[in-house]
Amino acid sequence: MKPRDLSDHVAYQAGRGIEEVARELGRDPSTFVKLASNENAHGPSPAAVDAIEDAAGSVSSYPKAAHADLTAAVADRWAVADDQIWLANGGDGAIDYLSRATLEPGDDVLVPAPGFAYYGMSARFHHGDVTEYALAREDDFSQDAETVLEAYDGERIVYLTSPHNPSGSTIDLEAVAEIADRTDEETLVVVDEAYGEFADVDSAVALISGRDGFDARDDVAVLRTFSKAYGLAGLRLGYAIVPHAWAEAYARVNTPFAASELACRAGLAAIEDDKHVERTVATVAEARATMREEIDALVWPSDGNFVLVDVGEATPVAEAMQERGVIVRDCTSFGLPACIRITCGTPSETDRAVETLNEVLEDRGLDADGGTTGVNGA
Repeated sequence: MKPRDLSDHVAYQAGRGIEEVARELGRDPSTFVKLASNENAHGPSPAAVDAIEDAAGSVSSYPKAAHADLTAAVADRWAVADDQIWLANGGDGAIDYLSRATLEPGDDVLVPAPGFAYYGMSARFHHGDVTEYALAREDDFSQDAETVLEAYDGERIVYLTSPHNPSGSTIDLEAVAEIADRTDEETLVVVDEAYGEFADVDSAVALISGRDGFDARDDVAVLRTFSKAYGLAGLRLGYAIVPHAWAEAYARVNTPFAASELACRAGLAAIEDDKHVERTVATVAEARATMREEIDALVWPSDGNFVLVDVGEATPVAEAMQERGVIVRDCTSFGLPACIRITCGTPSETDRAVETLNEVLEDRGLDADGGTTGVNGA
């Protein structure tokens, strides 16, 4: 007995953790800084930590009430109906729900390249296939309707990422609306806004709810998460916001009690903790500016809680930084072997990352274009 043929499936490669790297190098974990997984530099919302402690004694019960309460709170935040919120085990869980609700065997999805591997993984799990549209480095990974539509060929789901991971570029609502207008009636446009709190752009939820001069649509869905701005990555809590016509499908595709009691209680507390989000967003803006100004290599503008840096050869640079105690993301797995991604840390973490990277680049004697190291050309 063997599993089905998984040869077309690409395994997701997560950023490396401090404990893993410290064990490998035989070093004290406290000497490392991890800036590889776009986690919150300030940790979880303090209100969420209190809520987890308070809820610890109730984990013997299924989270029916907490699930309903969090659904209502998220719906209120976005001014949509409760049944338009599909809570999930992280944003990837919400992607799976949309795949289950949408894909028939053999259906294709259209995804950005480079981009989040799980879009394609979920499609293949559900016996679909994957096509790609390219976000070009030479165009600074810019996103517009024509880039997507030129590659479109009737796919059942079109994924947009705003802000895009790993570049940090965004796509405006008019372009999303144009893509939805010009794709087939049975195509769902999914806008992944996992990093939306860090971007100065309007959410595509306006296209679902019919606000800001747009008519309400039944062919757009939005993905959001508590992992980034709210600092709850370890609890795995995300959600999809879907058209009203889709609401009934959730009960038929979701995993029973997909969001745990602790996750729901933490989410309820975190969604009200505006001060923590504001502090996080301010720290990210400061870190992005610092890295753009002070790194001696090309740093692309970003609306996420990370920046993409052209270092010429990603793997040796990432390994050298890791040896010096700063863990960053080698973007070779994204198809960008010249680039690393650095998460926005606290001011001291960001300064250490900048100093370490500049030292590594100087030691290698190369800038991001293979020439002599100089000032940032971004």
